[in-house]
Amino acid sequence: MFTGIIDHNGEITKVVKRKNSDVTITVSTKFKPKEIKLGSSVCCNGVCLTVCEINKSKHNLELSFDVSNETIACTNFSNLKIGSKINLEKSLRMGDEISGHFVFGHVDEVLKLLSIKKIKGSHQLKFSKSKKLTKYIAKKGSIAVDGVSLTVNSTNSKSFSVNIVPYTWSHTNFYELKVNSRINVEVDMLARYVNQNLK
Repeated sequence: MFTGIIDHNGEITKVVKRKNSDVTITVSTKFKPKEIKLGSSVCCNGVCLTVCEINKSKHNLELSFDVSNETIACTNFSNLKIGSKINLEKSLRMGDEISGHFVFGHVDEVLKLLSIKKIKGSHQLKFSKSKKLTKYIAKKGSIAVDGVSLTVNSTNSKSFSVNIVPYTWSHTNFYELKVNSRINVEVDMLARYVNQNLK
């Protein structure tokens, strides 16, 4: 489980395709060796992955993750390439501060970025929204976008928008987003449970 508060930006340094269509990605990070161990769960662009290999370089820690064909099909990982920046968060530990909201690392859909609007120092991002997700997305509710915990600024039947403050803009991969970028979205699990119990 995660909180949507990004620890680091990682950079893809290697993408290896396996015979079974699965992929192993290697990410260069600023994590310290004592923070990560083999088998650790790390949220990568909103996807919960397991560390399968760790290598130390002079300045960075390189983490490798096996990514299944199913995960690639259900996320924006098919767009990742060497040099891509991804948002990283270590799994939540007992006693950690929960500054965002509970994020499980299970992507609901890949949505399209419709527009980027700069408002003073912040950026307003508008994303497409499917009919299936409408019942889970509410104004002032929480949502995870590429693993980042955000508050829904406005929403209608076809889209929703969020505001990105300068700190989040510069400390995530959001500054690399362009119109039509595909992003991983996970709805708030509390909204999912409430909707389920109302049926």
